[in-house]
Amino acid sequence: MDTETIEPALKFHIAKLRERLEQDANVAKAAEACAESGNISKAIEIALDVEQQIYEANTFLNAASMINRIGGSEST
Repeated sequence: MDTETIEPALKFHIAKLRERLEQDANVAKAAEACAESGNISKAIEIALDVEQQIYEANTFLNAASMINRIGGSEST
């Protein structure tokens, strides 16, 4: 793979990873606020909302890693 193909793909996957992690952090903050206010059951309910987002973030990370490996030293 050439740099013209690798770089945009890596940038895309890294940006998507960041988006998912930012969303997860916001959900975690909401869950923490519920827990701090004493509503533990709601905190758990909210915290579980990040499960799919974490899966997607991990998928974007794995894709970026694989693209980087396929690209070899060209992309570093």
